[in-house]
Amino acid sequence: MKSKYSKFNNRPTKAAIKEAIFHTFVQCRRKTLALFEGIDEATFRHQAHPDFSPLGWHLGHIAYTESLWLLEHSAGLTPLFPQYRKLFAADGLPKSKRVNLPDIKEVRYYLDTIRSRVLEYLEVADLEREERLWRFLIQHESQHSETIAFVQHLIANQNFNAFTANLSVKLSTYQQNLEIGNDFGTLISPETVKIPAGEFERGCDRIDSLDNEGPKKTVYTDTYYIDKYPVTCGHYRQFMKAGGYQNSQWWSEEGWEWLQNEGVKQPLYWQDDSMWDNHPVCGVSYHEAAAYAKFMGKRLPTEAEWEKAARWDAEAKHSRRYPWGDKTPTKQDCNYDTTNAKTTPVQSYPSGQSAYGLYDTLGNVWEWTTTWFHAYEGFNNYPYVGYSKAYFDQKHRVLKGGSWATRPWVLRCSFRNWYHPGVRQIFAGFRCAKS
Repeated sequence: MKSKYSKFNNRPTKAAIKEAIFHTFVQCRRKTLALFEGIDEATFRHQAHPDFSPLGWHLGHIAYTESLWLLEHSAGLTPLFPQYRKLFAADGLPKSKRVNLPDIKEVRYYLDTIRSRVLEYLEVADLEREERLWRFLIQHESQHSETIAFVQHLIANQNFNAFTANLSVKLSTYQQNLEIGNDFGTLISPETVKIPAGEFERGCDRIDSLDNEGPKKTVYTDTYYIDKYPVTCGHYRQFMKAGGYQNSQWWSEEGWEWLQNEGVKQPLYWQDDSMWDNHPVCGVSYHEAAAYAKFMGKRLPTEAEWEKAARWDAEAKHSRRYPWGDKTPTKQDCNYDTTNAKTTPVQSYPSGQSAYGLYDTLGNVWEWTTTWFHAYEGFNNYPYVGYSKAYFDQKHRVLKGGSWATRPWVLRCSFRNWYHPGVRQIFAGFRCAKS
């Protein structure tokens, strides 16, 4: 039996890498399609929010992107399905115009045909040159899969009378999950952890890292304190009861203006039931998170502070890929991959703690940081200029950690998500810090 590793460098052989990519593509696609089981045509085309595309558009965009990069750019083939180019390109149409989709059967034919040609090309692809691109596309689909999940959650969370009778079994399950919590008993104490001053390794240079994660660099932080757990619904309720949404003293000028314009009075996915008290608060904007932190006499962590607390192993003097080490995540380590289709109490995964003892840094909810999304020194764009660089505009805050809907291929401490501070539709929460 041939070894799966090269005898020269302990790196997997070309055949083993190709086989692994094949199985990952198949597994990732199976998870994406599972989200569409039983969905009707109206829901497929429905735009739940002006800032987000209809569910069905994401399937077409996934196919378009694979075709563009693997079949056209890499294999040199002429474009397949040119009639879909404008519809499914990221810069083709405004989101409001993306509701005019082909029916589900036709989009699935497009998706399946492109995938069939992609896997044929994989057999002859030069992975020494293209491996990073293939791994990028796995993550691209994973990111859109999470967007599909939270748009479904938006639909389930809203009172769309015209759709309620026809929602799929999957969406019905989401609605049920909004109503069922896990009771861990008394409200947990909001403990803090001291992170001593010193250096740590930030970022990642692996073959599957995205362009904005590198280059890896040693950076220094002063001593700070950070919450052991994400802020829970039980603790956030105290802010609400104290008039947090009515008192401008807790809000930044920009945040207060946002609040007056939006008129919100609670997190988007709020469930006013004590059964959810030990779940992380979910569906908050950066402004809401920052206001709560100020109310508590704290602040939000910087990206570097969050990442150091989540992955730095001071004893071993190296950064871990995951809070618990370099072992691939399992269902015992954190809440991810839509396994639960909802948040879980913040003490649920003791095996997922970081070296500093933080819980829930990966999975459950994304966590806002104060850092504007920016390029690390030495940044090189990949696979195209606009993937990250277009968002280095001082208008997007960094979120870290992933949510319950994050796929395993984008779940790591170095991963950087980014959104406008006023966005609250994503599965976002936060934890506080203090200097």
